[in-house]
Amino acid sequence: MDTPACLNSRENLTPKNNFASTSIPPGHPKGANARILLSSVFGPFAQDDEYGSRHINPMELYHNQVTHKQGVFSPRHFHHSWGIMMIQANLSAPCTVLDFPTRKAFAREISTNRYDIVGISSIVANMGKVREMCRVVREKSPHSVIIVGGHVAAIPHLEGMIDADHIVRGEGISWMRRYLGEDTDAPICHPVLPSGFNLRVMGVRIPNRFNPTVSVISSVGCPEGCNFCTTSAFFGGKGNVINFFSTGHELFRAMEQIEATCKAQSFSIIDENFLLQRQRAMELLEKIKKTEKSWSLHVFSSISAIRQYTYEELLELGISSIWVGLESSRANYRKLEGADTFQLARELQEHGILLTGSAIIGLEHHTPENLPDEIDHIITHEMDACQFMLYTPMPGTLLYKEMEEEGRLLDVDMADIHGQFAFNFQHPAITRKESKKFLDLAFQRDYERNGPTLFRMFRTTFKGWKRHRNHPEHRIRRRYRGKATLLRYVYPPVLWAMEKMLTSKNSSNTAQVRMLREEMEREFGLPTVAVSRLLGLFFRLSGSREEKRLARGQTYEPPTIISRKNWNQKT
Repeated sequence: MDTPACLNSRENLTPKNNFASTSIPPGHPKGANARILLSSVFGPFAQDDEYGSRHINPMELYHNQVTHKQGVFSPRHFHHSWGIMMIQANLSAPCTVLDFPTRKAFAREISTNRYDIVGISSIVANMGKVREMCRVVREKSPHSVIIVGGHVAAIPHLEGMIDADHIVRGEGISWMRRYLGEDTDAPICHPVLPSGFNLRVMGVRIPNRFNPTVSVISSVGCPEGCNFCTTSAFFGGKGNVINFFSTGHELFRAMEQIEATCKAQSFSIIDENFLLQRQRAMELLEKIKKTEKSWSLHVFSSISAIRQYTYEELLELGISSIWVGLESSRANYRKLEGADTFQLARELQEHGILLTGSAIIGLEHHTPENLPDEIDHIITHEMDACQFMLYTPMPGTLLYKEMEEEGRLLDVDMADIHGQFAFNFQHPAITRKESKKFLDLAFQRDYERNGPTLFRMFRTTFKGWKRHRNHPEHRIRRRYRGKATLLRYVYPPVLWAMEKMLTSKNSSNTAQVRMLREEMEREFGLPTVAVSRLLGLFFRLSGSREEKRLARGQTYEPPTIISRKNWNQKT
């Protein structure tokens, strides 16, 4: 894979890094001439092995945490390791990124090329793999300095568990720049970060060019500071936000250059609570309107932040999907205060804005008696997708500290601490075994009541198209009309195949799927009817093969991806 295009702005894009992540050791003797390898942990990722991989924990965000009970209807795709790609783009030193390597590929890379520094990024669950990678580096490349970062760095006393030279807690660009003696005040250079790749729908591989969303990391950290939040804790705790783009004008400049490089019209803004910084968002809107962009933005936001905007402002910004925290009907988090979440969800979806709601299983007030009602409260919102996670004290968080002080942490393998398996703490009313049962119940009830997530997304998109295809603002009108091809020729065939497969399962959702398909066919006429049957049969056959593959326990693994920057410069 070629090194992504690097996007510099002449404006000051230096992050306001008011949180010193880790003390910087004496700089590397080779400085900016050091040869660097940055790697994610090795696969496989969805198979049980001696290094901590778990079949239950695949390297797929949606299938792992949102749709994994939806079988053949679960969309399958992967995401790149954006953090190490960002670090690579912001160093002048020759740097290689190795993403999703096999253990052999990692060993071969460090044996074949003489690296002065090997950086390893990981989450907590993959600590065993980090330990093994450090061992391999000591064996194959003993002269290399080993640096470990990512959320795994939050594990207490990690220094005694792995053989690494430096452990970086917090934001890594400024740390690496200081360590190499590079200019820490240099502008942030944002590479082109494809949001996802290798998308499969009902077993059909969708070419990457048909899934062209690009991710833009506008900030790290979160001002809300929920006690369970690993991101907030990792980047300095409540109230601390490190903005890579402090103003809307800076953010627009980066997005505009990405558009010029790869013709992107859809952006996933990686920011824990993007809409909370209203001034930055409105500055971005000013530039979008002035240049007549019809971009689609996919964001994360709290309920309280969304309520700062009118629906027209959200439409003008191009907000197309929002990942929002619902947590629980009795949650006392500030971000949910005074909000009618049901009304807000309905109104956003009427405008065609897709919603993913995030909910927590196992909060302190949960009991076996009230949890079914709590789950029903979440799924009654009829979100387009629902993420359910166990209440999990992750290392570094306030919740972890509280549980540790109360003596309630359980002795659990790090590989099983990820929120999709079982509690790692002593809950006052729910056992560890019961926690997994209730988590599965939540996913199953959401699927049975609301149908496949793909169906829900198609329905909301169609609502937005009908409502705004003739919007008086031409930018908004153009964006919604741009969805017509999918609505006319892609969604109906998928719905036709889905309908047939649900019928064979005696699903209660079959009628809803049929009604949506028929409405689309009435809207677009005979060509769509013909395509529904022809391509629908293709998706149906592919879906049947996919069901058999899933029944055999087979899963998907991301391919190894390698990119090199400044690799030919003299050192």
